[in-house]
Amino acid sequence: MGASCCNHDHEPSNSPDPKYRRILWIALIINALMFVIEIIFSQRANSVSLLADSIDFLGDAANYGISLWVLAMSVQVRAKASLLKAASMGLFGVGVLAHAIWNAVTGVVPDAQTMSLIGLLALAANLSVAFLLYAYRNGDSNMRSVWLCTRNDALGNIAVVLAAIGVFGTGTNWPDLIVAAIMATLALTAAVQVIKQAQHELKHH
Repeated sequence: MGASCCNHDHEPSNSPDPKYRRILWIALIINALMFVIEIIFSQRANSVSLLADSIDFLGDAANYGISLWVLAMSVQVRAKASLLKAASMGLFGVGVLAHAIWNAVTGVVPDAQTMSLIGLLALAANLSVAFLLYAYRNGDSNMRSVWLCTRNDALGNIAVVLAAIGVFGTGTNWPDLIVAAIMATLALTAAVQVIKQAQHELKHH
């Protein structure tokens, strides 16, 4: 989904959709719970891709909180909030790449079984949130940033499960590291898309 799919003419709303607000609260709770679960099991499994996913869940929980805060505000305020969220996605991407390099140097092999089980649980959580948010994927930059985060998370969860299979099959940490790098790239790409749309909204509203 490129930036061209965005609806740049979305008008600000002083009475935000109560259904969308409820969905954001559900998404925030799910992401906060999954952060706690994944941060614990990423350490037990020594998996950098699970660790990356746990940090992503934490960042998304914060992003949903920001989205709730600015929901009824002007497009200008929401666009500035989107820039903040884009910066967090970018920092996440850089941090994951650095951690992957560190794991490549140390050579720690993660536990494939734990990776796969927690990866499947995380996938179920993100698919549930993505299903709820799908109708709002082409809103303003604030709504779009929420959708992009959730979409990327689901793709990342699938990749974690594939990495677990790769680790089990090869007995090395390279599948885990490759997936972590992919997740970092997704975060950086999404950050660029959100920044472009937010800048457009700041310029034209």
